[in-house]
Amino acid sequence: MVSISMGNSAPATAAPEQPKSVGRRGNPWLALIAVSFGLLMVQLDGSVVAIANPAIGKDLGASTAELQWVTNSYLLALAASMILGGKLGDRFGRRFYYLLGVGGFVVTSVAIGLASSVEGVIVFRALQGLCGGILMPNTLGILRAVFPPKKFALAVGIWGMVSAVSTSLGPIIGGLLVEHVDWTWVFYLNAPIGVVALLFSMAVLAESKSSSGRERFDIAGVVLLAAGLLALVFGIVKGETWGWSSVGTLGSIALGLVLLVLFCRYETRQEHPLLPMRLFRNRSLTTGAVMTLLNFFVMLGGIFFIMLYLQNVRGYTPVEAGISTLPMSIASLFASPMGSQLTTRFGPRVTIPLGLVLSAAAMFSMLTWTVDSSYATMWPAYVAMGLGVGIVLPATAAAIIGNAPVRDGGVASGLQSTMLQIGGALGTSVLVTVIAGKVGSSLFGELTRAGVPVSVAHELEQAEDAVTMGIAPVSSDMTAQLKAAVVEGSGQAFVSGLHSAVTVTGILCLIGAVVAVVGIRSRAEEAKAGDGDVVVVAAH
Repeated sequence: MVSISMGNSAPATAAPEQPKSVGRRGNPWLALIAVSFGLLMVQLDGSVVAIANPAIGKDLGASTAELQWVTNSYLLALAASMILGGKLGDRFGRRFYYLLGVGGFVVTSVAIGLASSVEGVIVFRALQGLCGGILMPNTLGILRAVFPPKKFALAVGIWGMVSAVSTSLGPIIGGLLVEHVDWTWVFYLNAPIGVVALLFSMAVLAESKSSSGRERFDIAGVVLLAAGLLALVFGIVKGETWGWSSVGTLGSIALGLVLLVLFCRYETRQEHPLLPMRLFRNRSLTTGAVMTLLNFFVMLGGIFFIMLYLQNVRGYTPVEAGISTLPMSIASLFASPMGSQLTTRFGPRVTIPLGLVLSAAAMFSMLTWTVDSSYATMWPAYVAMGLGVGIVLPATAAAIIGNAPVRDGGVASGLQSTMLQIGGALGTSVLVTVIAGKVGSSLFGELTRAGVPVSVAHELEQAEDAVTMGIAPVSSDMTAQLKAAVVEGSGQAFVSGLHSAVTVTGILCLIGAVVAVVGIRSRAEEAKAGDGDVVVVAAH
């Protein structure tokens, strides 16, 4: 049964305008298919670009710092625009802004492929991220508006399945395109997907919005939020290269946090805020947002160091590395709908800890990996990780969006998507730092144990950055015996760093499971909630 309670202190707002079903328009399942195309395009793009970066650098003569900005410009724009994109959809029309985001993503993707300089690639990647920030939150906002509460968890499960599988398939598709066609096709691939998304969506999506349009738009809130998120995410992504204790990193993160605090204080005084602070009075929603961050810390951070291990330590090609992780994709294919069904039956308070425990098991099982582990040692971790991340994804969406009023569906979806991006940025940056710290303390000892002379081992300590990426610092003037020793010692140092990273991640997953149990209300508590918030309890 669905229980909706509203306290007397809830602010008066216009009733949400629901889509009117006219034939195929407003059909929830057709809407799910339509938004899945846009979701597929964005998530696929996010994971294929890492494979294309070396080819972009070689073709355009880009430096390592410039290649980092190919990724960072997209990430910053995406993170800064998610909540704004959701708010625009809620107020002016979710269908319109979804279509606008899809169209913009297609145009900027083609522009990236046509760019003749790395500067052009960076600029268009930032614009592509802005379009993704408009598109992404409106996918869930549309689903929240058209699906009845009894079916919403299932819809989010399928949404999560598309997200997880497209992210996992990215390295395979990207590797095939880079190896057999050209890096530009990593971006051109978005054009046919986007055109199909546009045509199908225009045919089946009904417009929905949650505002009469007479409220004053919160421009100051937009500026404060965007500036705060830009500074925060910039500090996070630069922490690994600048050092986490550097003035630049700490200053950027501190500035971001100060601006976000100012944003929160400002929003509490607005009649029509960009991000209603009342949403955070619901502890299930707040906990769900934190769990979203943790889930993508695990997912994107884990995939990052797994790919380094497979390609640079084990010597897999990008395509081979992608194919070897197929068990993760297959597991996530089943896990997301399964997670949605478990969430419908038991609630996110049960489902989120279950998924996090599975992710912790995956991390701890990687402690058995060595420089020459067999595939039989690897695939159980892939399956557990795919199940864990896939189960948590629809459960956190249910905790966030399911506990928000329908009128704030786009904003809640933007909040979830923003936490997702921050979690992914933290995962890659923090875990690379953990690996680098362990490599720095163990490299000399591992090299000498592998048979590298002490004097040479001291010189190779300067190559710590390369070893952190899994690359052995061999040179053409080394003898075959010395090369083998350097490869062995460097591999051992990297694996030692990987073990530190998975230990940290596994412990965080277990802590997160406990926090989810404590922070997310049970079904009985949700039904009795009467604190002035609108509380939507998913169906039993």
